Amino acid sequence: MSGYSVKVVEGKYNLSGEFHTIEPNQPILDEKGKLCGITNPRRIVHHHSLGGEAPFFQAITRGRLLATRCDNKNCKDGFGSIFLPYRIHCPDCLERNTEIDVTDLANKTARVYSFMVCERSGAFNTLEKPIRFVNVEFDGVATILMSYLLGKQEPKIGMKVRPIFRTKKPTYTITDLAFVPAETAEKDLPADFTFSK
Repeated sequence: MSGYSVKVVEGKYNLSGEFHTIEPNQPILDEKGKLCGITNPRRIVHHHSLGGEAPFFQAITRGRLLATRCDNKNCKDGFGSIFLPYRIHCPDCLERNTEIDVTDLANKTARVYSFMVCERSGAFNTLEKPIRFVNVEFDGVATILMSYLLGKQEPKIGMKVRPIFRTKKPTYTITDLAFVPAETAEKDLPADFTFSK
């Protein structure tokens, strides 16, 4: 599918080209040649606005990990709380949070809080199976980040990990951020991934 583009002009999406196509139906036949159904292929390009979280996604493609912090001194419960995943507003006072770089903190203190191994996945999955999902905690961070573990080692609760970033051929999605065991050498990183910059 080609022939479409999206640009931002004066703060608004400007679309051109075809964003959906219809392809010919194909018969679905049983082993005796009896018609059982048809395929009905349609292709659609979805636009996903990253909104206020765009800085987070751009940062991971550059090898940096951003979080946010509530700096509202009048916030009774949230003042000083660091949020990762990135939260635009404090959930306690609803004030806009301050963006902070926590890459160095993640490199030093990231560890597996919990994990699960997924042998099957849904449609459009791009991750290699089995997927080793990990919930990662960081010193001083109020929230837990869900990601996935790459490398040969199986996850363990409390395992020290480091973030890695798909800085070559990024997808601009959360899959551009993954974790590896802390002792992983740079030469052992998966293709297109690097340590922090």
